[in-house]
Amino acid sequence: MLKYESISELVKAAEDSGEKISVIVLRDHAESMEKSELEVYERMETDFEIMRHSIEEGQKKDLKSMSGLTGGEGYLMKEYAQREDTLCGSFISKAMSRALAVAGCNAAMGKIVAAPTAGSCGILPGCLISMCEDKGFSEKEVIMSMFTAGAFGMVIASRASIAGAEGGCQAECGSAAAMAAAAMVEIMGGSPLQCADACAIAVAGQLGLVCDPVAGLVEIPCIKRNATGLVIAFSSADMALAGVRPKIPADECIDAMREVGDALPAALKETAGGGLATTPTGLKLREKVFG
Repeated sequence: MLKYESISELVKAAEDSGEKISVIVLRDHAESMEKSELEVYERMETDFEIMRHSIEEGQKKDLKSMSGLTGGEGYLMKEYAQREDTLCGSFISKAMSRALAVAGCNAAMGKIVAAPTAGSCGILPGCLISMCEDKGFSEKEVIMSMFTAGAFGMVIASRASIAGAEGGCQAECGSAAAMAAAAMVEIMGGSPLQCADACAIAVAGQLGLVCDPVAGLVEIPCIKRNATGLVIAFSSADMALAGVRPKIPADECIDAMREVGDALPAALKETAGGGLATTPTGLKLREKVFG
């Protein structure tokens, strides 16, 4: 039984067995839950369908958040992605649209999958649905990769944190990007070690990111950070697949995330007491919502 306390443990288990990390994790969870592998897989399949639906809801033109501060970001990016002159290209632009859509769906009180949190809910779906719909990978391949993403998330939760209130946004969007990067490397046929490398690069790329929600709501800048976190996930996966090594192992990067999170002041950990939340405009927006 895996302990999910280190990325190196996951990598070693996969290398020793000659299997993908996802295969080991699915089997492990089926045993621990005393269910068949098919039953556990079907539960993940349900999460995949919820992700897909949240994208559809979030890309609606008239979507608005409960506060009225945000809405329509997913739609605007979807429309922009249809142009031929986007800076990031059609694939990444559409993926960003999906990430924005899921985060917007969350702000509008829609149904989402917290992957690993509601604040970072757009990154994993934005990446994985794009791999399925735009890169041509099968639903089964993508759903299986979600077991790898989940295992990496469990390690991060164990060694550091996935909560913005405890570790800042690095713990939310940083963790989600790391999970997504590892999952996409596996989908692309990368090795277990390359999955770990992608995780390390993604964590390092968002180390120190603060959690400073305007008006204390998971909207500004949270929704847009899902899109930027998605781009970090893709770039981290590509670097790992290219053979670019992170130099600092994934587990040490995660430990550093915990150290940095502990060092962040409370004002920068979801309390809306600093950062963008206390800018003049941020304070005006808070007054607009709460009076």
